[in-house]
Amino acid sequence: MHVFDAPAVHAALPWAFLIEALRKAHLVPMPASDVVVQSDPAGGEAQFVTLPGWAPGGPIVVKMVGVFPQNAALQPPQPAVQGLVALFDGTTGGPLLAADGAAMTARKTAADSALGAAILAREDVEDLLIVGAGALAPYFAEAHLAAQPSLRRVAIWNRTPARAEAVATQLREKGVDAVVSEDLDGAIARADVVSCVTMSDKALVKGALLRPGTHLDLVGAYLPTLREADDAALARGTVFVDSRNNMHGGGDLSQAVASGAISWDAVKADLFELVQGKRQGRTSADQITVFKNNGGAHLDLFTACALAQTLG
Repeated sequence: MHVFDAPAVHAALPWAFLIEALRKAHLVPMPASDVVVQSDPAGGEAQFVTLPGWAPGGPIVVKMVGVFPQNAALQPPQPAVQGLVALFDGTTGGPLLAADGAAMTARKTAADSALGAAILAREDVEDLLIVGAGALAPYFAEAHLAAQPSLRRVAIWNRTPARAEAVATQLREKGVDAVVSEDLDGAIARADVVSCVTMSDKALVKGALLRPGTHLDLVGAYLPTLREADDAALARGTVFVDSRNNMHGGGDLSQAVASGAISWDAVKADLFELVQGKRQGRTSADQITVFKNNGGAHLDLFTACALAQTLG
């Protein structure tokens, strides 16, 4: 069995390779997947999540991951999401590889959104706004830049400007034109692509500010109590998801449906339908597209299979 630590995962899965691997993986039917969520029995906000996925006639993945939002406040900070991903032979059940869960989550989550943007965003986008400055923020900037070569500038916003500056500095060290924006509303109004990677329980993106043609990528609101965009953003935009199987649990869509701003029929397609050509994506340059990144074990499976390909 092969073991990949975090640096090995990042080195083995460059963005162009992984985004293309995810695209090809969506040409086949959705694998069987499940999720088991356990909350901290001591009453804290932490959770431990187990996500198994099994492709018909193919391999099995199990991701075991802790979600500990308080990790950002530790000294030194630790990722809020970390654990292990294990890949097993689908015929014998034998283990094939194990990989660092935080690195795998960062790669697959960012590549998922980047694939969505590659399909749905305009081809002439130039300004990317990353909302949030947690552990995933630099990966999302890098993945979007890899998927959309026309992007020229990256702005980072965070409630704590110093954290946004740390991400911008990290990106600048890699040659990216990255700046900090302290005015979220102004940054949203200027951006061509807005990617939200937060743990917010309040809507941060005001739909009224989105310019025609904007692509909005919503990532962080994975629980019904969390939210990154308001009702107007969902109502103004044409809504897409990475998977219909996982779309009901996140707060952005479920709260907008509960308020009557949209119905579940507003979701036009998922990545399987888009990649397979069963549904149409963007239809005009002025259309606002909204992509809800819900994640799921199938993406962990696809990413682990891409990692296995690098073994030869």
